Amino acid sequence: MTCIVGLVNKGTVYIGGDSAGLDSNYSLVVRNDRKVFRSGDFVMGFTSSFRMGQLLAFGFHPNRPRVGVDVMTYMVTDFIDAVRARMKYGGFARTRDSAEYGGTFLVGYAARLFHISDDYQVGESVHGFDACGCGNAIALGSLRSTRDWNDPKARLLEALGAAETFSAGVRGPFYLEHTDCTNN
Repeated sequence: MTCIVGLVNKGTVYIGGDSAGLDSNYSLVVRNDRKVFRSGDFVMGFTSSFRMGQLLAFGFHPNRPRVGVDVMTYMVTDFIDAVRARMKYGGFARTRDSAEYGGTFLVGYAARLFHISDDYQVGESVHGFDACGCGNAIALGSLRSTRDWNDPKARLLEALGAAETFSAGVRGPFYLEHTDCTNN
């Protein structure tokens, strides 16, 4: 359970997340470790598993894009190959019916926001914002309704607050990160 939200504003990618940790019995623990983080040129926010997020936050260093490779090609190939290798090395990757699975997370990179699905699919919304986790539909509605707001951080906090209000699996405190820390 979780709510991770992200948006692109003036070349900066912002990602926010909640602090809920739920188990299969729906027992709730508000976690001290954060679901959103910066790692080099990337900003990420995860759902699915705290173990998956730990593998991405600590010791994950994908190669830089090769010269002449566009951002989407890089994300679908080199970036995802590095994610898959990290998940295998960390004991998190799962196989079901001969298909490999990881988890779900948002990634901000090169002024773009990507949604990585548990089958390692790389998606990019045409709306300039996205969300994942059990509160995603609520957060997406909020992000749509605040599209005329000028403050991206306020939009993310509003979306997370709406998800917390209407989803049992979302809890503050909320944390925000962005790709360009020097200008914001």
